[in-house]
Amino acid sequence: MNERVRGCAFGGNQGTPTDAVCIHTDKIYDSCKDKDCIEDARVYFTASAQDIIDRAVNVKCRKSEIIWVFTDVEPVPFNRGYFTVDLKFFFKITLDAFTGVGKPCKVEGLATFDKKVILFGSEGSAKVFESRYHYDSFDEQLWQKTNMPKAVVEVVDPLCLSAKVVEQCDDHCCHGEELDFSRIPQCVCNVFEDSLVMGGERKRVFVSIGLFSIVKIERSVQLLIPSYDFCIPQKECVTSCDDSPCELFEKIEFPFDEFFPPAREDCHMDPMSEPHHGCCG
Repeated sequence: MNERVRGCAFGGNQGTPTDAVCIHTDKIYDSCKDKDCIEDARVYFTASAQDIIDRAVNVKCRKSEIIWVFTDVEPVPFNRGYFTVDLKFFFKITLDAFTGVGKPCKVEGLATFDKKVILFGSEGSAKVFESRYHYDSFDEQLWQKTNMPKAVVEVVDPLCLSAKVVEQCDDHCCHGEELDFSRIPQCVCNVFEDSLVMGGERKRVFVSIGLFSIVKIERSVQLLIPSYDFCIPQKECVTSCDDSPCELFEKIEFPFDEFFPPAREDCHMDPMSEPHHGCCG
C-alpha cells in the first residue's frame, strides 16, 4: 500500500507502471491563440441605464467581463479535416456615467464581438451515443452532427481600453449592423436586471476592448496509457473548528510581500536559472 501511495503522492514519477489501461478522453487536434483589439464596440443598455446615458456628458469604463462565448463548428468545403469555428463573445461592460459635477452613476450594458478561425480537427464518421438518459433530449441537428469535433474556448476577462459617448445623430454611430436581440441567449439576458432596449436613444456608448483567447478543437478518443495504480488521497479533510478569531489570525503568516514589493532588479535573473521567491518567474 505504501508503494501505491508513494507513486501517487509524487505524481507517479517513481517506480514502474504496473499495467496499461485504455482511457476515454478528449484529445486536442489543433489550437491557436489570439490577441484581438476590438475597437468601437457598441454597448446596449436597459431602459433605466439608457436614460442615464442620454444625460451623460462623459463615460469611463470601469471593467469588462466575459458572460458567454457561443461556438459553432462547421466543416470547410473541399478541405477535408479542417473546420471553421464561429465565435460570438458576449461582454458585460460596467461604466461610470458622469451627468454633472456630482458622483458618477454606475451603469451596465452588453457588448458583443464576432470572430472566425479555421483549425484542423481530423475526420470521423462514427456517431457516438451514450447511455446517460435525458428526458425528451433528442435533437435532430445534434444527431446529424454527432461526429463533429468539439470547440473549446479559453478566455480571460478582457481589458477595457477606452469608452466614449456620442450623439445618436453623429456619423460615427450611424454605421454598422444593429444587434439582433432575438438571437441573444436568455442566460445572457438574465445577467441584467431588466430587458435591453434599442432605438429611441439620444446618445450611444462605444468601447474598445483588448481580448486574449485560446481556441482548441478536440475529439473524443481512446488512448492506451501506463497505469501506476489508483490514486489514494492522503490529505485529511479540514473541517471548521471552534478556535477563536485571534487564534486563527495567529496562524496566518505576515504578508511581507505586500509591504515590500520586489523591485525590478530583484526579479532579473538568468532565464535558465531557478526563479527567486516573490518574483514573477
